[in-house]
Amino acid sequence: EVQLVECGGGLVQPGESLRLSCVASGFTFSNYDMTWVRQAPGKGLEWVSSIRASGRTTMYAEPVKGRFTVSRDNAKNTLYLQLNSLKTEDTAMYYCKNGVYGGVGAGQPSSQGTQVTVSS
Repeated sequence: EVQLVECGGGLVQPGESLRLSCVASGFTFSNYDMTWVRQAPGKGLEWVSSIRASGRTTMYAEPVKGRFTVSRDNAKNTLYLQLNSLKTEDTAMYYCKNGVYGGVGAGQPSSQGTQVTVSS
């Protein structure tokens, strides 16, 4: 059974940083592209960033480009998202998805997500 467990969210002030993690199990993590998506209250899913299975290629949505960095450790079955220079508009529940690249993929995330709240 595929399991994705996100953590690392929290309440921070504008300009601060967070590092999100997504621990994967139930599939061969190193074979799959991975994606971060987010959902703000009352809004739909928004694609944030993707990384190829090898980790060598990444892409970012325009609102986060230059501030967020996606990475992965295939030996640890873990996906990361470093969030720097956070803005209030980054407030959302963040989810990881497997087997998706460059978009939100099909359906709602099956994991619980991790909440990022940016507020002064």
